[in-house]
Amino acid sequence: MGEIEQRPSPGSRLGAPENSGISTLEHGQKPPPTPSGKLMSIKIQMLDDTQEAFEVPQRAPGKVLLDAVCNHLNLVEGDYFGLEFPDHKKITVWLDLLKPIVKQIRRPKHVVVKFVVKFFPPDHTQLQEELTRYLFALQVKQDLAQGRLTCNDTSAALLISHIVQSEIGDFDEASDREHLAKNKYIPQQDALEDKIVEYHHNHIGQTPAESDFQLLEIARRLEMYGIRLHPAKDREGTKINLAVANTGILVFQGFTKINAFNWAKVRKLSFKRKRFLIKLRPDANSSYQDTLEFLMASRDFCKSFWKICVEHHAFFRLFEEPKPKPKPVLFSRGSSFRFSGRTQKQVLDYVKEGGHKKVQFERKHSKIQSIRSLATQPTEPNSEVPRQAQQSASLPPGEGAEPAGGASGQQAAEQSASAEERQSPAPPKSPAGGGKADGAPRAPADEEEEVVKDRTQQSKAQPPQPSTELSINSQGGAVPANVILSPSLSPDTKQASPLVSPLLNDQACPRTDDEEEGRRKRFPTDKAYFIAKEVSTTERTYLKDLEVITSWFQSTVSKEDAMPEALKSLIFPNFEPLHKFHTSFLKETEQRLALWEGRSNAHVRGDYQRIGDVLLKNIQGMKQLAAHLWKHSEALEALETGIRSSRRLESLCRDFELQKVCYLPLNTFLLRPLHRLMHYKQVLERLCKHHPPSHADFRDCRAALAEITEMVVQLHGTMIKMENFQKLHELKKDLIGIDNLVIPGREFIRLGSLSKLSGKGLQQRMFFLFNDVLLYTSRGLTASNQFKVHGQLPLYGMTIEESEDEWGVPHCLTLRGQRQSIVVAAGSRAEMEKWVEDIQMAIDLAEKSSGPTPEFLASSPPDHKSPEEAAVADQESEDDLSASRTSLERQAPHRGNTMVHVCWHRNTSVSMVDFSVAVENQLSGNLLRKFKNSNGWQKLWVVFTNFCLFFYKSHQDHHPLASLPLLGYSLTIPSEAEDIHKDYVFKLHFKSHVYYFRAESEYTFERWMEVIRSATSSASRAHVLSHKESHVY
Repeated sequence: MGEIEQRPSPGSRLGAPENSGISTLEHGQKPPPTPSGKLMSIKIQMLDDTQEAFEVPQRAPGKVLLDAVCNHLNLVEGDYFGLEFPDHKKITVWLDLLKPIVKQIRRPKHVVVKFVVKFFPPDHTQLQEELTRYLFALQVKQDLAQGRLTCNDTSAALLISHIVQSEIGDFDEASDREHLAKNKYIPQQDALEDKIVEYHHNHIGQTPAESDFQLLEIARRLEMYGIRLHPAKDREGTKINLAVANTGILVFQGFTKINAFNWAKVRKLSFKRKRFLIKLRPDANSSYQDTLEFLMASRDFCKSFWKICVEHHAFFRLFEEPKPKPKPVLFSRGSSFRFSGRTQKQVLDYVKEGGHKKVQFERKHSKIQSIRSLATQPTEPNSEVPRQAQQSASLPPGEGAEPAGGASGQQAAEQSASAEERQSPAPPKSPAGGGKADGAPRAPADEEEEVVKDRTQQSKAQPPQPSTELSINSQGGAVPANVILSPSLSPDTKQASPLVSPLLNDQACPRTDDEEEGRRKRFPTDKAYFIAKEVSTTERTYLKDLEVITSWFQSTVSKEDAMPEALKSLIFPNFEPLHKFHTSFLKETEQRLALWEGRSNAHVRGDYQRIGDVLLKNIQGMKQLAAHLWKHSEALEALETGIRSSRRLESLCRDFELQKVCYLPLNTFLLRPLHRLMHYKQVLERLCKHHPPSHADFRDCRAALAEITEMVVQLHGTMIKMENFQKLHELKKDLIGIDNLVIPGREFIRLGSLSKLSGKGLQQRMFFLFNDVLLYTSRGLTASNQFKVHGQLPLYGMTIEESEDEWGVPHCLTLRGQRQSIVVAAGSRAEMEKWVEDIQMAIDLAEKSSGPTPEFLASSPPDHKSPEEAAVADQESEDDLSASRTSLERQAPHRGNTMVHVCWHRNTSVSMVDFSVAVENQLSGNLLRKFKNSNGWQKLWVVFTNFCLFFYKSHQDHHPLASLPLLGYSLTIPSEAEDIHKDYVFKLHFKSHVYYFRAESEYTFERWMEVIRSATSSASRAHVLSHKESHVY
């Protein structure tokens, strides 16, 4: 019997104030206490099929009963769960947490209320307690048995094998078969028994908690995970099923999903009698009607589904529970139903901030006692994309909440449609466009509506929110979280989705249309001025990058005795002189620009409209620092050697890379001085091309170009070698299963996503091409989201041929090695041609080398299987049947926005030639940014590097607010229909994400177009090579 008075509520255990739902009282008043009086007994069926009776006051609201169940279980994350029961019309409904229980359950003695999972998050790693994951695993087990969670035989057998492991422990064939004979986990289980036993053999040593984790990892990828179907008909009378999930509203035909309406696309949900209505936001690219209508069996069915949609939208999309509308003075019509309780963001924040003791709980079906293990240390919220509190339009600039930002956040899995939609910026709606104003007459009694407002659209100024992010992620689906999990059970952090677009409040910066127009007119219009200004803006970014080493990294190293003194003396003394020199260089450049613009009284306009003399003087000064530049390659090699030999140094560098200020891999910053020489050379080439020989600045520019070209030529070989060395070490962090990726003579050529044909059909795999071997991997179930190597194909003796006709798969290739052949398919003809060109080139290089390369996969014996055996083994490894233990033991956090992850989510590829071109194409400066549906322009400091745009509030900020990886985006000019009546505007578009950027001049517009185009579409190898040769690099 659960006694609710004797135990604190989950909220109070977290330090949260008591909350009985949405308050309808005046500000400052407290909700009434739980009603006293006669008690009634209610039977609750738990997820482990036991029943418990709870006594609650008859007039108590539903929240009291749910709290009692959570307290009885010692469940902290009870907000994911709900109580469902059959009402008097035998329709299964959720218990309303605000209404009195007695008004909902008419005959409590004859009703069994079920305690079940109500809200399924897109990523199970957002569940921070072992007990919560155990209850979710029980829900999956129930859904399998009841036929709700449909899947193929392989997935079903794998799921059941993890359930068996959690219940009876390690593999024993006799015990397995006896246990399966007594327990039926799925209809037609007998046909799968051999496969279940075979898979169970791979889980030896796996604890029940690890089995739960793996079970949820597999289940969440299934289309029917967490889906409850609601029968309906469309306008043509076709029978369909509706469902709601964290991503939005889904449409099924049978068990096949045929449509999805993401929350970002939905403007309003309503129902009228038995018609369920979805009003969509206008979209010029969509063929959908403005309002979609579905017919359900009755008004009660329709209202029940509408309520569930309202609750899912509020739980997954809002920062906090929605505020109630004020009660009308005269009368009230329509439903007063609103979501009650904490949103998922609030749940994550409360659990993360609270320190919890280890609590024992009983697994009814398991022989092993489990201990809940919760991390107690707080963590700094890190996120690639901060979510800002919406500031009221009436506030002057600067009074809104400031966002917290970071460089590493939560991974978002792209498979879930909400991965980008969750963070896709949505403009605030006016009362006219967003629903009825307060006090307006309500809808008729049988027409209810939910005006859909997201976290980014809440109209009042809010307190500062933690910087959080979704799982593409991408994102899958994605809900804000920076998760700390049990060290022995599951990943302790989630990484930033490389797919997330920046969510920056339109009103976080003043709107500066008029100011910018006036300022632009006052500026010089000479192209040479804007070239000089580019030197200044990129120099600011370069100084910040140097400070990452000279200030931030040095400070971190000085606090811990992890780096040998010899390594310190090799790195920092060779960077500090550069920082001092370029600080002076930047100051001199900015002074010259001030004179050029006429901002100083001391100017004589004709004499100061030049920059060549400043560049010549400082480049000659740089030659005196050449000794330090030569040391940078040595420092990079020494740092990587130190990391390999010292766990403490490896941990220090890994933790530093997770800091917000380290927005790129650490070793990239060590190469920045070499890259900067290329930028000076490019700028001077443009100046020499622009000026006629008679121009006063031409001679200085040409002399400076000769000086910098000499330095580039001297460092050319070192630069090429170090870029490859740095890339190999960066890839090493993304891969598991490799013993010695970085060996002398190995060169990286291309990485990217291809589909591999196996017995299961086409499956996405990540391929890595080197000059001697081709690796293929999948993203493993690891805490660090690394890629697990499944196979390698030595290039020596390999042949490649197009096989689209043979297999009937578009853009298909067959790669025939000496021991194994595989069939892969690219996403497009152009992508396939890039792979064919690079693989053929790599094969030719391998043939010219001394012969086959040695095996280098860790713990993988030589592969002498036939193609058929290899295919079977590959299927098994692709299911990660043996990855469970290692995936849970490896707790190293890992940056989730690397180029490998971006290519995986965007289903594209990038080559070493592309990386080399990207080194040249770096740019920074102010841009005005506008979303598709917003009105004003927001001024941001933008840095383009590493195929990515990084957004800052100003150039003085130490770390970016957000980032936008550009691979896969299309770059265009807005059409007339888009109603953008401004000059120098370009448009970035990927799926439903549209961003407009506005430059200050024709030159800067062309420069941004040039560098962004290099990231959104890689040039052909022949074009790029000729380009690089012309630049002597």
